Amino acid sequence: MKHDEFARSPQADMKQKKGMKWLLCATTLFVFLSSLFISCARMGRPDGGWYDETPPSVVSASPEDGGTNVTARKISILFDEFIKVDNPNEKVIISPPQLEQPEIKASGKKIEVQLNDTLLPNTTYTIDFSDAITDNNENNPMGNYTFSFSTGDAIDTLQVAGYVLEAENLEPVKGILVGLYNNIEDSVFQTRPMLRVSRTDSRGHFVIKGVAPGSYRIYALQDVDGDYRFSQKSEMIGYTHSLISPTWKADVRRDTLWRDSLHIDDIRQVGYTHFLPDDIVLRAFTEEQTERYLVKTERQQANRFTLYFSYGNEQLPELRGLNFDSRDAFLLEASEHLDTLRYWLRDTALVNQDTLDIEMRYLMTDTLGNLVQQVDTQRILSRQPYAKRLKQQQRDLEQWQKNQERQKKRGLPYETERKPEPYNVEVRAVPMIDPDQRIAFEMPEPMAHLDTTKIHLYYLSRRDSLWHNEPFTLINTSTGNGDPGHAVMHYRLTAEWEPETEYSLELDSAYMTNIYGQAADKVKRGFKVKSLGDYATISMTLGGMQGEHIVGQLLDQQDKPVKQCITDNGKLTFYYVAPGTYYVRVIVDKNSNGRWDTGEYALDRQADEVYYYPQAIECRAKWDFSETWNPKAKPLYQQKPSAITRQKADKEKKVQQRNADRARKLGIPYEPDKIKL
Repeated sequence: MKHDEFARSPQADMKQKKGMKWLLCATTLFVFLSSLFISCARMGRPDGGWYDETPPSVVSASPEDGGTNVTARKISILFDEFIKVDNPNEKVIISPPQLEQPEIKASGKKIEVQLNDTLLPNTTYTIDFSDAITDNNENNPMGNYTFSFSTGDAIDTLQVAGYVLEAENLEPVKGILVGLYNNIEDSVFQTRPMLRVSRTDSRGHFVIKGVAPGSYRIYALQDVDGDYRFSQKSEMIGYTHSLISPTWKADVRRDTLWRDSLHIDDIRQVGYTHFLPDDIVLRAFTEEQTERYLVKTERQQANRFTLYFSYGNEQLPELRGLNFDSRDAFLLEASEHLDTLRYWLRDTALVNQDTLDIEMRYLMTDTLGNLVQQVDTQRILSRQPYAKRLKQQQRDLEQWQKNQERQKKRGLPYETERKPEPYNVEVRAVPMIDPDQRIAFEMPEPMAHLDTTKIHLYYLSRRDSLWHNEPFTLINTSTGNGDPGHAVMHYRLTAEWEPETEYSLELDSAYMTNIYGQAADKVKRGFKVKSLGDYATISMTLGGMQGEHIVGQLLDQQDKPVKQCITDNGKLTFYYVAPGTYYVRVIVDKNSNGRWDTGEYALDRQADEVYYYPQAIECRAKWDFSETWNPKAKPLYQQKPSAITRQKADKEKKVQQRNADRARKLGIPYEPDKIKL
């Protein structure tokens, strides 16, 4: 009966079998998942898997790439994976240029291009996609892909290449058109669209493809209106009179294959077709906008109004008051280029007049481009009405009276009469100055009177430790060259500063008075001239520029001039250079006006030539830098140091580098050929 005690029912056996089956399945699943995890960990597979490194490739095209006798205006290109086209209207360039915008669409694995212009006979067409085509997942760029076909029996395959740089500062010009003409007349650039075109990349580099043998003129154009010709003075242009004759030669280049960001895998000698010329340089400039018209008038403050013109002219406007007497009513403060004219009202009664009706006679450009006399009537309203200003002045006076009454009740010093507002002249004198520095006086309103007997400059003698008078010179640096009808707004004080010497500038009360009778307050400023040992000197002897009038500029790390010198003998010297990092630029000053001038196509005048010393100069105290430099020895596109080049080259997305870096972090070999997705 013991056997019967341990006997089980059929239902109990079924439950036991089901439990064993569930346990076996769970164990099997656990072992499978564990082995998969261990296998993945052993392989070093990163989370999310490897990045796809293969760019898209063309499977087929209709019509055929490189085909001849083509009549179809619709092109279909099929790829081996899903693709997309980045900004086709900007990046995709079609030659000959299409005056009617083509339609470029990407869908799935296909790109379709619909040309809307009529096809020209016996002409090679190129559709330069540049790097616009990428795969849909990792944005792997296809890289400089160009589709071409011909409507004739043969296809043209020559190329020309080069760079477009801003003439003023050698910055690479991104996205500007570069085109060829087989007609070499000067007028063709303004009358006919370009024959073959390309567009510069972020380095200012261009390649024009599908060129036939022959001689060409080449131009750069920032095409504002899309007509592929120079039709507006506002369009940036670049040109050269040298004829371009494309050719080619068999050549060999060295290709470096990188294992990762630090290690070279191999260097191979690769044969290729070298198209010439490939080093064309076009210096692009924008002409001065000589179309003249009145932009606007405004009277932000009651004591002055401003006329804004699109372009300045030496013949200033003639103003006649219609509701006031305008004789000797104004003082003019003009901008450097005479395009902004600020008129200060001398009489306070006129300042308090809210509306000024003025008849203006000035030169304006007509529809034929000629300057003609224009007569306008302007009503100029003050944005600070007299009644509003009077109320504010009354509130200020009441507040001042309350403050003085409060002082009196507290037994503190107080005033019985309110002092007039002072003439707040800004005296720019810092505690430590350079030996060649000037002291600036900046006036908020035009100066009417200057009393030099109330200006005193003293120096502390190191021999007797006493203060002595120091001779000085005051220079009016305002626009107008001292013309009595122009406002005096700027003065500079200069002296023969002695290094390591203390000075005291003492200005008595009312040393300056403005046109409204306000007097400047008493001022005392102490400063010291730095030691010569605090500076460096930079000297350069320029080769290959004999007989040229040169403007040399010492630049800071923002490409801004900090010092300038002018030479006719090819020697540049910058004195009193503070320690720091500097760069040097020279301008070939054709008209000897001391500045860079832009060009003008109609007069066949190129912009002034500019060159950069290709290295940074690190200056230290008590240190002199001397160098002989031939500015023309190095190509222009290699001159400007990258540290001060604002237009940086686009950084392409390199998936292989991402995979190589990931493999290095995981401590496993990077074998791109074995990565299969």
